[in-house]
Amino acid sequence: MTLKTKGLLYNFIGFALLFVIVRIVAEMFTNLTGIWLPLTAFVVATLLAPKFQTVQTSEGEKLFMKWLFFKGVKEVK
Repeated sequence: MTLKTKGLLYNFIGFALLFVIVRIVAEMFTNLTGIWLPLTAFVVATLLAPKFQTVQTSEGEKLFMKWLFFKGVKEVK
């Protein structure tokens, strides 16, 4: 599996987990109904999900992660 594929998969898994968690919590603790419930979960998950990206360096291709809760960019090994 290439690093680009892993990055895409990590992005999807991070977003999907946060989306499901936020949707369930919003459903339990708010009065949102209809399109507003998944729309709210989408926006929150988009903002809170970690972002993964591959970069071509002189040492080869590397996978990096940036997240709201970490300072700076971290290399994923």
